[in-house]
Amino acid sequence: MLIDIPSELEAALTNLPLPMWELDGSFLAESTMERYRTELTATPRFAETATTLRHALTGEGGGYAVLRLGNLAEALGTDDGRFLRLATGFAAEVAVPFSPFPRWPLWKDIGVKVDKDPGKSSGIGYNAFHMDLVNATLPPDYTTLLCVRPDPLGGGPSILSDAHAAVARLSESSRALLAESGYHYGTFFDLHGVGEEYKPFPILDGSNPGEGFVRFTAKMLERSQLGQAHANAAKELVEELVRGQVSFMLQPGDFLIMNQRRFLHGREALHSGQETVPVADRRLLLQLFLRAPANDSSAA
Repeated sequence: MLIDIPSELEAALTNLPLPMWELDGSFLAESTMERYRTELTATPRFAETATTLRHALTGEGGGYAVLRLGNLAEALGTDDGRFLRLATGFAAEVAVPFSPFPRWPLWKDIGVKVDKDPGKSSGIGYNAFHMDLVNATLPPDYTTLLCVRPDPLGGGPSILSDAHAAVARLSESSRALLAESGYHYGTFFDLHGVGEEYKPFPILDGSNPGEGFVRFTAKMLERSQLGQAHANAAKELVEELVRGQVSFMLQPGDFLIMNQRRFLHGREALHSGQETVPVADRRLLLQLFLRAPANDSSAA
């Protein structure tokens, strides 16, 4: 769902100097969230916009939203701390912002590195469907991407797919295999706020159909030793994810928020010729993770 910011709200936010945030460990401090909420809800139509955002993420048939902050990005500049604090304030209306990586700030840069593994988020190739921190017992409930610069050569559209809808199209035998703890992927170290390593894990991680995480990353098919039956079931899931995918190009200031219990995400390959683009002009996203409160069932 695309959510445009009402013009009167944009005007008010342009002149709203939110204070710098404080962290409580790896999480945005409650005092900062309360301060942001107090100041933001005093602006015209903010509460209405925040309600629309939450419904897009948790309502029936929802699961992702693109908050169009482009005019604010143009007015303030994406390198201005005021803009990032406004984006953080919107995110805090959904759940608690946090960074699971102690070595990174609250917002993590995802740039383009031509010498990286092409399939990684900072690579130049196809970034296949996945959920973030798939092998954590408590992965982020939401993952977000704020577009600073799209690929200047025109590639790299974002792709999303409704994971539970894809699972529902599988055979009963495949779903049974996906519900078994026959999968593993990646390493797990120096992480905060995401529980412990989950290995092995089931892809279908809910007690009832259509609930819980679909713990999947397509990279496990190439980089993990999986039993043939479990691998075949995962390949069928990939086919259904691709069949149901939506694709769109993020523009400067677009803030994509995804409910990880419903949607998996990825990215098409960047356009060829990235090595000719100066580093300062290449595609740049900022990533922020969100944790729903323990007593909040709306993310499920």
